[in-house]
Amino acid sequence: MMKLFTEHPATVGETYFEHMGVAFGFGGRLMLSGIACLLHGIFPFLFVKTGSEAVDELHERMLTHRDCRPGHDPMMPAE
Repeated sequence: MMKLFTEHPATVGETYFEHMGVAFGFGGRLMLSGIACLLHGIFPFLFVKTGSEAVDELHERMLTHRDCRPGHDPMMPAE
């Protein structure tokens, strides 16, 4: 049962709690950016670049913090 909680975080070089923190950070940023995008839909003069900047920043964070062990591809599911 414990493997269900630790297998994926291990594939990206994180402990369960490290992975939780990173996921919460990404999720919070996505939620706030999503709200900004919804408001932008109603008020097009607000939050003009918020969504695209959030996507760019999160993509960069994901790439630069990726586990770079030789032969390790964190984007592939664990077997």
